[in-house]
Amino acid sequence: MIIKLSKPYEFEGKKITELTLDFEALSGRDIIAVETEASSIAGRPVLDIDKTYQACLAAKAAGVVYDLILGLPAKDFIRVIGPAQNFLLDISVQEIQPIQ
Repeated sequence: MIIKLSKPYEFEGKKITELTLDFEALSGRDIIAVETEASSIAGRPVLDIDKTYQACLAAKAAGVVYDLILGLPAKDFIRVIGPAQNFLLDISVQEIQPIQ
């Protein structure tokens, strides 16, 4: 999934105009690493809905550092973490079994 930024964003001397998020390429190790990183930043987050966790996950899926995601303008930050939340919530919803 390619997210085009509303305007070029400069990070560590590089201009970034888009981020490619590849959640399907993530492994269980990646998810645990992201959880550990988010917990060290924000304490114990409620993972599926915590913006810190979503930003860490989006960074991992895009192959960039968390600080890049965190520094995005608010509009782009929300556009980038939204797919991370959708990815997490889709997994959560699929795990719910109907009451019989």
